[in-house]
Amino acid sequence: MRFTALLALLVILTSCADGVSTDLAPKPDQIVRLSDSEIKGLDPQKISDLSSLRVAADQFEGLTRHNAKGEIEPGLAKEWAVSSDGLQWTFVLRKNLQFSDGTPISAQLFPNLFDRLRNAETASPTQALFENIGSIKAHNEQVIVSLNSPTPQLPDLLAHPALAAIPMHRITQAGDDWVDDRPMVTSGAYQLERWFLNDHAKLTHNPNWHDGARLTKNIIWKPMDDSLSGMRLFLAGDADVTADYPPSRHKWLKKNHAEKIQNVPYLGSYYFAFNTREPPFDDARVRRALSMAVEREWIADKVIGVGNVPAWGLLPPGLVSDISYQPEWSKWPRDRRLKTARALLADAGYSKANPLRFEIRFNSSAEHRRVSVAMAAMWRALGVEASLFNSEAALHFAALRQHDFVLARSGWIADLPTPENFLLVHQQANGAGNYSGYNNLEYNAILARAIAEPNFEKRKQLMSKAEKILIDDMPILPLYFYVTRALVSERIAGWENNISNVHPSRTLRIKTK
Repeated sequence: MRFTALLALLVILTSCADGVSTDLAPKPDQIVRLSDSEIKGLDPQKISDLSSLRVAADQFEGLTRHNAKGEIEPGLAKEWAVSSDGLQWTFVLRKNLQFSDGTPISAQLFPNLFDRLRNAETASPTQALFENIGSIKAHNEQVIVSLNSPTPQLPDLLAHPALAAIPMHRITQAGDDWVDDRPMVTSGAYQLERWFLNDHAKLTHNPNWHDGARLTKNIIWKPMDDSLSGMRLFLAGDADVTADYPPSRHKWLKKNHAEKIQNVPYLGSYYFAFNTREPPFDDARVRRALSMAVEREWIADKVIGVGNVPAWGLLPPGLVSDISYQPEWSKWPRDRRLKTARALLADAGYSKANPLRFEIRFNSSAEHRRVSVAMAAMWRALGVEASLFNSEAALHFAALRQHDFVLARSGWIADLPTPENFLLVHQQANGAGNYSGYNNLEYNAILARAIAEPNFEKRKQLMSKAEKILIDDMPILPLYFYVTRALVSERIAGWENNISNVHPSRTLRIKTK
């Protein structure tokens, strides 16, 4: 009897496993997307990592939104106008807007959203992005946004999930537990039906979404920290889109699956962050010395090898200049750079008898490991002893927020195509998101002037000046600018490469034969 019951249970479990496996596969009404890490949170105002933001953008819509080309288009607002001085924007809502549970979306929601975003209890990691907004008010079905200084990119900013329409009526009732609703109450094209941690999230079509566009019924998001495993899953036909693939497989993929590769530049900077709060990297001489010894061209070409542009500055080409910033020493011969770096370390008190020792921290990835190994090898020419420590992404970034690191892999992917989006990260006002702990009053003042400057050319000049101060202080170690490394199945339509690397699920379709 016991054996029969055990056998029956085994059959049930096997059936369930097969059902889940089948349910997660690409289908005629289901797109399977791979993200490069697990979702960190579901509340759009409490997240800043790319994987979480992409899932949030699928579920929550703001006054504006991105189209397939990464361009801004009307979202919950059907149109907008700006005052002659650029300080007041008026957005007119579409009629009969509803959340997925049928609750009306009114103009008054947006002042409430803004108040919650600025509330210290929310502890939003993206609050600094919206500091130039003085107020948001509602008048009939209009949302009036007042700015402290002109911001031509405001429609881009308002497409960010942090100011998308979230269900304040559910937050009032349930507090932070509102994200536990299944399905979640959403304002965008999709709603979360289920989320199994470290396995998958399933989104289904929001029946009350305002847009009449034909949507793929289901979206599956799977976390895939290991890009090689993700590539293999994709090539086996078990995923439609990957967020990444290993640089070491780039040439092989170009030869064997060229039609599936999406490889173009986009607005992202790859760098390592120094912990400037404590020794040894509270000393700018030490940070500059290490930066001078890094061969960025070699890392971009030989270690990565997928077309990345070497970076000495933070801002990708095209934001303030066609050419990214390079300090004067970057043009010196290697021997001169190493000689200067040794002198800086000696001035800081390091020598053969007292070598500089520290740990390089990175999140689990063959790419991050290779870069870390390469830098450690380059620094041996200075007598520096660098060890390696890796952990999975969630633990890695938790350590950065808690300042539990010495030198750590970091980087920034633009929330919107503006220089301030990169520069504002490196201020004390950014809280835990300012991983390096950088705090320079001159930098802060120039950046504030840049943001307040209405003249576009003068604004760019001030942004460039702020970047120069940042790079001269070197709280971060820039290495290269990102290029996309996505794989897209031939059965998917609607994918359009763009510099923002934005690809909303609502814009993707399954081709019909």
